[in-house]
Amino acid sequence: MSFDTQQGRFFDDSNPELLLDKRPSSIGQTSIAYTPAREILTRATGFMDAYDFTLNPYSGCSFGCTYCYAAFFSRDVEKRDSWGYWVNVKENAVELMAKRKPGALDGKLIYMSSVTDAYQPAERELKLTRGILEIMADRHKPKLVIQTRSPAVVRDCDLFRQIEENGGRVQVNMTVTTDDEDVRRTFEPFCPSNMVRLRAIGEVQAAGIDTCITMTPLLLVSSPYAFADSLVETGVQKFIAQPFHFQRGKFLAGTRDKAFDLMAEKLGCDQASFREEYLEHYGMVFDVLRDTLPELGEGKDGFAPPF
Repeated sequence: MSFDTQQGRFFDDSNPELLLDKRPSSIGQTSIAYTPAREILTRATGFMDAYDFTLNPYSGCSFGCTYCYAAFFSRDVEKRDSWGYWVNVKENAVELMAKRKPGALDGKLIYMSSVTDAYQPAERELKLTRGILEIMADRHKPKLVIQTRSPAVVRDCDLFRQIEENGGRVQVNMTVTTDDEDVRRTFEPFCPSNMVRLRAIGEVQAAGIDTCITMTPLLLVSSPYAFADSLVETGVQKFIAQPFHFQRGKFLAGTRDKAFDLMAEKLGCDQASFREEYLEHYGMVFDVLRDTLPELGEGKDGFAPPF
């Protein structure tokens, strides 16, 4: 066993499991808990049923997007209402991945992550996602799609390349929902700015990794043509958009009126006509994007496995 003095953590040299010695109990405004998981790969169903597995190194997400459906998977009402302020770390995730027989994931379609963000702020310290990827790169040839809204994903381009060099495939999807920072701060209060995300996915693209920008949901866009140009400038070739789903989209306690009021104000309408005005706005922006971007998918069809 060795001790990493910079990270303040113990590592077992004969076992890839990360042994957290000085485990943070909070990062920023987010409380951190540690629990073992029974499995790290889950059979994909529903929206992701075209994949073999989903992979979520964490539960909960400190990005705290107010529309996130994942918040409502929690059976705990208090946790639903405090979405963005707690994260559970699957502390044995790397060990579980390491127990899989080498080659067992060859050709398997894996979507990371479906109900959390594998590159949320906790990952910078814990490196749980990186540990999982190191096992994949060393022992498997998966077909891996990574979904994030964090520029921290750039850190792992070396492992993405290694997976591909060994015969696997990787695509990194970056979520960008608007060009309006007022809207972004209201719906995604703890997320990096959209321009930071665009720069990051441009770096991943420049590193030779397949990429996609997902505008899901596409909220409000102040300057559609300038927004489209900023997407093109990243060098990314694939894009996905879908509208906000009013019946399925849910808001956390205390955010619904504020979020709707802000978008209604920017659309120049009241809440009674907001849905109609928003969908008209979405259609207009989608038409601009379709005419400008190299490849634009929509909804579930857009999220079909890319390889």
